[in-house]
Amino acid sequence: MSDEGKSGFTRRDLVRGAFVGAVAASVAGKGEGAAAPPALGPGPVPLELAINGQIHRLSVEPRVTLADALREGLGLTGTKVACGRGACGACTVMVDGQTVCSCLTLAVEARGKKITTIEGLAGDGHLSPIQEAFVKADALQCGFCTSGMILSCKALLFCTPKPSRTEIADAVSGNLCRCGTYPHVFEAVEIAAGLRTAQAQSPVLAPAFVVGASRWKSDGRVDQAVAEATEEA
Repeated sequence: MSDEGKSGFTRRDLVRGAFVGAVAASVAGKGEGAAAPPALGPGPVPLELAINGQIHRLSVEPRVTLADALREGLGLTGTKVACGRGACGACTVMVDGQTVCSCLTLAVEARGKKITTIEGLAGDGHLSPIQEAFVKADALQCGFCTSGMILSCKALLFCTPKPSRTEIADAVSGNLCRCGTYPHVFEAVEIAAGLRTAQAQSPVLAPAFVVGASRWKSDGRVDQAVAEATEEA
């Protein structure tokens, strides 16, 4: 049955009233509260970043990541980029004392915050304690993950001066080392924390090759290949 011709309050009146009320509430809400911040971009915008104790001024598009701003805009290439999606930790930097993946952080998000990169650890021509510990423990090979790994360890020691092995492993769990230097990294952190000396190696870090060790046996296939190569030469 149609609502036309009926007297009193109809369903159509109810729907119309609800719609008008929703529109009025929406308009009223837009007029209340603080004004929306101005939109950035799409072109370059001026940006100030506090990096390693210094203010750097640059102009970047809002879509530029912190990693690209550091590397391309400021020449701080110690920050590495590998996966570009926060899975390897090579681009790790510290922002207000916390580690972040700079490949996933926009440069504009770091405004007003204190940024520390690998270039900011050494001072007066001397390496920082954690960097020296990495050298002593031989905790680097290809070096591509090293800067991010060191900053993860630096952040750990800042919060936990005497970490356990479990805490160290957890701190670097987001840093992928394709060379497999994790045992040496653990030792480096313990050296920096004063939990061990560089000379006191754990069994897992003992020299892998020992002349005359029974577990190292000659492989006939390798010996034959070496002999053939020698004869051909």
